[in-house]
Amino acid sequence: MNYRHAFHAGNHADVLKHLVLCRLFALLARKEAPYAYLDSHAGVGLYDLTGDQASRTGEWREGIGRLWQAGDVPDPLLDYLEVIRAMNPDGVLRHYPGSPELARLQTREQDRLYLNEKHPEDGRLLKENMAGDRRVAVHLGEGWHVARALMPTREKRAVLLIDPPFEQADELERCVTALDEAIGRMRQTVVVVWYPIKDERQLRRFYRDMANSDAPKLLRVELFVHPTDEAQRLNGSGLLISNPPWGLEDELRQLLPWLSQRLAQSQGGWRLDWLIDEAA
Repeated sequence: MNYRHAFHAGNHADVLKHLVLCRLFALLARKEAPYAYLDSHAGVGLYDLTGDQASRTGEWREGIGRLWQAGDVPDPLLDYLEVIRAMNPDGVLRHYPGSPELARLQTREQDRLYLNEKHPEDGRLLKENMAGDRRVAVHLGEGWHVARALMPTREKRAVLLIDPPFEQADELERCVTALDEAIGRMRQTVVVVWYPIKDERQLRRFYRDMANSDAPKLLRVELFVHPTDEAQRLNGSGLLISNPPWGLEDELRQLLPWLSQRLAQSQGGWRLDWLIDEAA
């Protein structure tokens, strides 16, 4: 496994994924009952945008860099931006949170975090970054085993992020299997599957397989920064969300048009629909 997320931290795909996670945490917090957050491919949790890896690609400049000083920000985006501004109190954008750190900062005392990272060096850094928070358990193992190894959780509610590196040809298929395993163990789990938008033909098969999955309902959220017919290029990214909490769809309909304009590189766009309809 060679993938290191630090090269891509804070890019347009991270922005979409992380702001949706922040909205999920906020909506789940409307109920007092605790929930578990599980992260199958967690990374290190914290990133230095001025470090060697992030500087080498500079992808963050076309992502969080465009939102950092943006005005007229839609309300559902504020929680996400407030976390990042608190991490950079001098007003200079340098530190960026991965999904584990966002979850650690946005969850409550009664919630628990189960983080998994396979890369040995990133796993060590993740443990260091999460040290001192008794709510967090870090596991060093195969991300595809998280659902069967850690679910059901003692908490009755759960959010599972499946965010693989997509280095292997079968990872879209494995996402479907992992979602089914999670739903089989905790049917009301909010499963969030991140995927890159590159090969439309491959994605059509993925959509079909996900539509035939065991999810009770499945919301598709996509953000494009280039035309989607440009193969082998990261034209955008998407999230498939099982059991999204009430209110998320309406918030995303407010957010996505604004984001697609802000983050477009050659041609922006967005899509929000149900692969498995809520009423089905």
